[in-house]
Amino acid sequence: MTLEIMDTTLRDGEQTSGVSFTDNEKMHIASMLLKELNVDRIEVASARVSEGEFKSVQKITAWAKENKILGKIEVLGFIDYNKSLDWINKAGGKVVNLLCKGSLKHVKGQLKKEPEEHVDDIKKTIEYANKLKIAVNIYLEDWSNGIKNSEDYVYFLVNSLKKEKINRYMLPDTLGILTPNETFDYIKKMVEKFPDLHFDFHGHNDYELGVANTLSAVRAGCKGVHTTVNGLGERAGNITLSSVIAVLNDHLKLKLKIKEENLYKISKIVEAFAGIRIPINKPIIGENVFTQTCGVHADGDSKGHLYYNELLPERFGRVRKYALGKTSGKASITQNLKELGIELDKDSTQKVTQRIIELGDKKENITPEDLPYIISDVLGSSFIKENIKLKNYYVCNTYGLKPVATIALEVNGELYQETSTGDGQYDAFMKAIKKIYGNLNKNLPTLIDYVVTIPPGGKTDALVETIITWELDREFKTRGLDSDQTAAAIKATMNMLNIIENRG
Repeated sequence: MTLEIMDTTLRDGEQTSGVSFTDNEKMHIASMLLKELNVDRIEVASARVSEGEFKSVQKITAWAKENKILGKIEVLGFIDYNKSLDWINKAGGKVVNLLCKGSLKHVKGQLKKEPEEHVDDIKKTIEYANKLKIAVNIYLEDWSNGIKNSEDYVYFLVNSLKKEKINRYMLPDTLGILTPNETFDYIKKMVEKFPDLHFDFHGHNDYELGVANTLSAVRAGCKGVHTTVNGLGERAGNITLSSVIAVLNDHLKLKLKIKEENLYKISKIVEAFAGIRIPINKPIIGENVFTQTCGVHADGDSKGHLYYNELLPERFGRVRKYALGKTSGKASITQNLKELGIELDKDSTQKVTQRIIELGDKKENITPEDLPYIISDVLGSSFIKENIKLKNYYVCNTYGLKPVATIALEVNGELYQETSTGDGQYDAFMKAIKKIYGNLNKNLPTLIDYVVTIPPGGKTDALVETIITWELDREFKTRGLDSDQTAAAIKATMNMLNIIENRG
């Protein structure tokens, strides 16, 4: 069967508390969704919200028109006769998703109207859309409550509109109240009663049943489903794009045209733009979901991929990792040593494993890049040569002035000194490093993530752990521990400098 994916990150997703995308961010996300990910349609805004929203729609529609995909851009409109439609038309939009009332409770309680009056208002708005040559889809807002508690009204509404020029009837579980069984039964009723109509399912995740409900909706005959990147949306959010794609591909074998290998990429970009972190255990896109922690699992993977399933990380542009901690066994250590190109004998591996378990008992986070240091400490060998040494540094933050850093750095026995300002103390420190490395024609990795952890309830003198993620050919992490946040970040940075120096 052919199934449409409509992503509403830029409309419903932006209704997440605290999230507001700039017009440039919206343009970037829209381009990625349609070009790199290959979704079928995107909903980009609500009509009449703000001047900024208008400009962002103008920007997206102009780009879409140039790329001959204007029909894939949709805007939410309201039953206000010409107001929403004039706004959309002026912004360059050619598809409106009209927000109608899908439950009798909403018609009488919110609109204070009778069903017949609401239908007349909808028809007038559709007639005006036809004059403007704007294609029409309709949302049956609160449909899930409507079909449960006022089934006759839902059928009356659809029967009254089925001869109008409406491309899609979109059925929202607006408050996320349905179970998978209910979703299947109610969608099946709609499909059987109106077999010639195109139905979309629009789920919400209030009971964390959104993906399961979406799967049931497709099984029942829905021809389209709605998603958001990272599950952004009001309250508990909408249905996560990456999860839905994996579920539909693997459980229904639909083989959607979505380019799975780009799912993680867009998730990280939306995470950065939205300022809302992806939970580390979020399926497909979470930091830890392709990381084996248990040593037994690592051992099984080394003996024929015994702990693999269909969700292979390579499908999503990711790699499998093996965590280091108190539950690590020799197999986990061996897997990480292999990644680093280090070979140890059986006795040495046992000693390193024991030290990692001891560190894990102390609740210390251990990154694979820490392994050479641990080996050096345990075995008295020098897997890491400190060719880069921080001889001295001074960082200053003065009210009303830009932070300043002066550093003295020894690189392979030669001393270099630089001073720089920055947007913060650590930024000033890094800019001074960049000056030195620029003069030496050395490359520095890109900083792609920076996490600071302070123990819950910790006092002002508590140790701060800073873990920084870098990218230079591949992604890697370094960490620093200190009672001062900037000092912890500097230690993590010095580890990074020596790692890339030892790589050659």
